[in-house]
Amino acid sequence: MTEDELKNLIASSLACTHLALEGDGRHWFATIVSSEFQGMRPIARHQRVYKTLGTRMQTDEVHALSMKTFTPQEWEQQSLEGRDPGVQG
Repeated sequence: MTEDELKNLIASSLACTHLALEGDGRHWFATIVSSEFQGMRPIARHQRVYKTLGTRMQTDEVHALSMKTFTPQEWEQQSLEGRDPGVQG
């Protein structure tokens, strides 16, 4: 799966104000900002993103997806504090 394909897949089912991906075609790291994450615990946010992938995780089309998820307010706060919230690690 290409980066554009994965971005389109996530964005088609989840309203994202920011979506960045890094990866090699099977192993991916995503930074996702969505107002849909408001009030959700981190595990629920990740489950919401995985839901956009459907069976692609089970069929190994996407082997691994790690992610950082933010609400728009959290994203803005991270930026104001001088942190780069999109950096993996």
